[in-house]
Amino acid sequence: MAQDTNLSHDVHTDQCPEAEALRQVTRTREKQGLRTYVLLIVTMALVIALVTGTSLLLIRHQLREQVTDDFSQDLDHSVVAFQNLQAERLGALERENALLAKLPTLKALMTSGDDLTIQDGAAEFWQLSGTDLFMLADPSGRVVAAYARNAPDDNTLRQGMKILLASATKRYLIDGRSLYACAIRPLYFGSDQAGTLLGYVLSGVSIERTVRQISQPTGVEATFLSGGQIVASTLTPDVQASLAKQSSALSGISRRPAVVKLGNAQFLSATEDLSATATSPLQLVVLKSFEPAERSISRIDRMVLVIGLLALLSGTMLMIVISRLVTRPLEELSRSVRAFGSGDVKHRVPRHGTQEVRQLSTAFASMRNEIQKANQKVLESERLATIGRMASSVSHDLRHYLAAIFANSEFLASDRLSAKERTEIFGDIRTAVNGTTDMIESLLIFSRTGTSVRRQPELMATLVERATALVRAHPDADGVTLTTNYGEPTETAVVVDGKQIERAISNLLLNACQSVRNIGASAKVVIALETQEHQIIVNVIDNGPGVPEKIRKSLFDPFVSEGKHKGTGLGLTLAHCIAIEHGGNVVLLSSRPGETIFQMKVTREVPMQNTLPASEDNRHDQVIPDENVRT
Repeated sequence: MAQDTNLSHDVHTDQCPEAEALRQVTRTREKQGLRTYVLLIVTMALVIALVTGTSLLLIRHQLREQVTDDFSQDLDHSVVAFQNLQAERLGALERENALLAKLPTLKALMTSGDDLTIQDGAAEFWQLSGTDLFMLADPSGRVVAAYARNAPDDNTLRQGMKILLASATKRYLIDGRSLYACAIRPLYFGSDQAGTLLGYVLSGVSIERTVRQISQPTGVEATFLSGGQIVASTLTPDVQASLAKQSSALSGISRRPAVVKLGNAQFLSATEDLSATATSPLQLVVLKSFEPAERSISRIDRMVLVIGLLALLSGTMLMIVISRLVTRPLEELSRSVRAFGSGDVKHRVPRHGTQEVRQLSTAFASMRNEIQKANQKVLESERLATIGRMASSVSHDLRHYLAAIFANSEFLASDRLSAKERTEIFGDIRTAVNGTTDMIESLLIFSRTGTSVRRQPELMATLVERATALVRAHPDADGVTLTTNYGEPTETAVVVDGKQIERAISNLLLNACQSVRNIGASAKVVIALETQEHQIIVNVIDNGPGVPEKIRKSLFDPFVSEGKHKGTGLGLTLAHCIAIEHGGNVVLLSSRPGETIFQMKVTREVPMQNTLPASEDNRHDQVIPDENVRT
């Protein structure tokens, strides 16, 4: 009975290709899926990388803004420092000129009226003043004597003094590539209010000193531009050349700081327009290089990157440990589920892991136990159902045979029977006993496995002849014309269990005879033998009404019978099982009114595998959906 249940289970599996396809898709998705611990590690790495990158950008942006603000303040302080320093220096020049203007010797020199005398005497006063620029002019503003350090006495100086005399607000004199901060003082013979104007004294200092004083405290670079030329600067020559090329663009920059690129370096610059106080257009450009700040920012970037890398490595190691603690029980639970799905009910269910995993394992173990109990109940139900179908199928025939034996035995007890009557009664008893024996043998063959097959060399033609002779002697073959067709005379040797093959062929022939016996004298059954290299094919053809439609799907199931008044319903089932045990099968090739063909294939040699349940391909070949079915 256990074998019956397994057969039923296999038949159910074979009849569900959709379920098998679903399992194939599931297995494919499992192969293509991402492992949980890999997902956790990758996610953690991406989060750390994202946080590190975002932090780096934010820190760099914040530092850049802070550096820009600090540099802006330094530039503003530098401009204010320049203005304050110039105010102090001009005040000192004013005081020096006031002292010179009160010297009697200078007044006497200016009253001489001789240019050469004034020029010779002015040299002594220039040395006395210690300034970079010293000039004396007559009352009309004509320069009589002019002295400058590192600059020749030319018309530019004289023209510049005239401009300074014409405007009381101008304080800067530009001589080509030299720039001077100047102070002018008139000379009077007598008091300043009522005296006679003798001329003017001009003292000036080079702006180079002021530029260096601006640059040293704050590290700001200062440059004076006039007409596209640099007249004073603390920048290196190559940077000065780049600045000169951008002088037109810088002239439009206000006091508000802006970023400029000079050479390969970036600077924050601010411009102060001094044209109103100079003899020519003049701008003060203060700059501060970003290079030191960039180096500091780069060091901070490297520190952040190193910290991020260390966080990534340590976080990855930690996540590997944590993920394995979490995912390993899940993987074991997944293997337990797959093992249970494949029939291994004793695979260990994990009992370790986190609380949720343990709860899931406990729930799965409980579910597995419930499924096992439910399956056991289903198996018991199927077993009882099989026993019920078998009992229902054989009870009528057994009662018929036993009733015949019992009645005939009572007749034999009578002394009034003749010898002829006793012989007839013995014949009836023998028929009933043979029928009972045949029925019991069919049940035994159905319940046993393929291990009982005893193979030996046989001739298939001989087996067909025996089966045909046996069926001809059967009562169900009365009135049926049995024809044997061996085809071309070839070798029909096979290695089979002769008794089982003979029984399978006789069952197919008897099934065909039972189908055609009701059509009268035209009932015909043909058995055709076809020999191939590796197998032998037996075709049983009858001209009956065909196989009923309603049993086409269960044609080879046990205890299935339609339109018969006796029999166990095991004829086709036994034939099919015997063919499978011998490496072949039984299929329904054609079924329509007037022609029904059953085909049995048997391997000529011992098959590699002997399995009783039908494979999926065999099950699909057992019936033809478009044909009528009968048994």
